[in-house]
Amino acid sequence: QEQLVESGGGLVQPGSSLRLSCAASGRTFRTNHMGWFRQAPGKEREFVAIAYSSGNTNYADSVKGRFTISRDNAKNTVYLQMNSLSPEDTAVYYCAVKVKSGNNYYPTNFGSWGQGTQVTVSS
Repeated sequence: QEQLVESGGGLVQPGSSLRLSCAASGRTFRTNHMGWFRQAPGKEREFVAIAYSSGNTNYADSVKGRFTISRDNAKNTVYLQMNSLSPEDTAVYYCAVKVKSGNNYYPTNFGSWGQGTQVTVSS
């Protein structure tokens, strides 16, 4: 099983940038599809971005053009570069491994969830 640890969150002002990291301790990272999700207070956990083992990526419409997901297989780490942050991006951000086949980006199709890292965007 993969063990995931997110880091890099913090309190920033609107328009700022953050880079989140997700470190994996498992042995199958290179073949894993890695996703980022976020959950704001009172809301469902929602898909943010995914980096497939092939190198392909997909993004939620709400973050497309602002966020970039990338991975460094040598470091067993996936990143989420977040630019032009707004208060609507405030949430706990989680990374996870896609454990079910198909193109469904719902949390139920992912596993090995990390503990999450808090991102707060506020003036």
